[in-house]
Amino acid sequence: MVSPGKVLIVVQNLPVPFDRRVWLEATTLQQNGYRVSVISPKGRKGTYAAGHEVIEGVTICRYPAPPDASGFLGYVFEFIYCWLFTAILMLRVLRDQGVDVLHACNPPETFFVLGRLLKLFGKRFIFDHHDLSPEMYVAKGGRKGGMLYAGLLWMERMTFAAADVVIAPNESHREIALRRGQVSADRIFIVRSGPDFQRLRQVPAEPDLKQGRRFLACYLGEMCPQDGVDYLLRAIQHYLVALNRKDAHFVLMGGGPALGDLRRLKQELGLDAWVDMPGRVSDHDLCRYLSTADVCLDPDPYTEWSDRSTMNKIMEYMAFGKPIVAFRLRENAFSAGEAALMVEPNNIEAFAEGVACLLDDTGLRAGMGEAGRKRVVEKLAWTFSQPPLLEAYRTALA
Repeated sequence: MVSPGKVLIVVQNLPVPFDRRVWLEATTLQQNGYRVSVISPKGRKGTYAAGHEVIEGVTICRYPAPPDASGFLGYVFEFIYCWLFTAILMLRVLRDQGVDVLHACNPPETFFVLGRLLKLFGKRFIFDHHDLSPEMYVAKGGRKGGMLYAGLLWMERMTFAAADVVIAPNESHREIALRRGQVSADRIFIVRSGPDFQRLRQVPAEPDLKQGRRFLACYLGEMCPQDGVDYLLRAIQHYLVALNRKDAHFVLMGGGPALGDLRRLKQELGLDAWVDMPGRVSDHDLCRYLSTADVCLDPDPYTEWSDRSTMNKIMEYMAFGKPIVAFRLRENAFSAGEAALMVEPNNIEAFAEGVACLLDDTGLRAGMGEAGRKRVVEKLAWTFSQPPLLEAYRTALA
């Protein structure tokens, strides 16, 4: 059977296959006859260290990860560094495998230049709009309306204009593509980041993970300044001290540039006996902890970025049939439905009280968990995202 096309996916912020959305897209395309290559950075601390390998038929090319960026000059250096490495590896892929479609994932929106160059030779360019970069910049402490913010908006506009097709993860991003990007509706396809049940498998609960306490509460996700894990640590302190609750153990899984600072905050707040922060964990341990958890936690605070973003952790919690406590955000509410107890945004006292409320009501937890699992199985699993992804490619190549 003739392949429908040769695809090159480029991503900067996470290594592949650790970036689960990119990996699901790549393997879906591979399974449907496309020849797929991916360019990403290597993982830090020796993870995903191979410069070239083939996994499940997908060719992966990796370059050394840049240093953690901070400040304006740090981010400019990171953008240029990653762009140059990606361009060099793209030339290698063009020579060895060929490319019909460049599929660029943001942040940042710098790959439109490569897309424009390839389009001169009849190739197609797909923009996979993972994050709202201007809003994320503000969520990290940047100034809305400043020079860097304006530059991010300009790069976003250039990327939208260059794209033959835009892939959006939710309705909020679709609205941005329509309004801010001036993209026609027939070129936007919503491909949600649904959980993969081949990776997320429920296993028997392990009571020993609760460290001798009655309950286990879990967080899973990246730990960056905008992800609200500092809110969660302060909510846990409120749970322990102000609510005088000593019945739960907390495990916060995930890595990221803020992990070191958050571990220090945990110690300063006197939480070492109650909170474990193991960093990134294997899929095996992830399944053990989430299968055992009594409640799961999403502390993303309200910002324009978080309100419009789909948090993968929400649906991964739901895949395990777990009730969730989260701040009330637009896309969180859509994803979770009846599976989450939504509390006042950015209110750590309300968050702690929400955790206590769920832990005190076995029936409520069971009902919410069942509703979440049903919603994922029937509406939000990755299998429901595959048709729009494939339709986006058919449209781009038509």
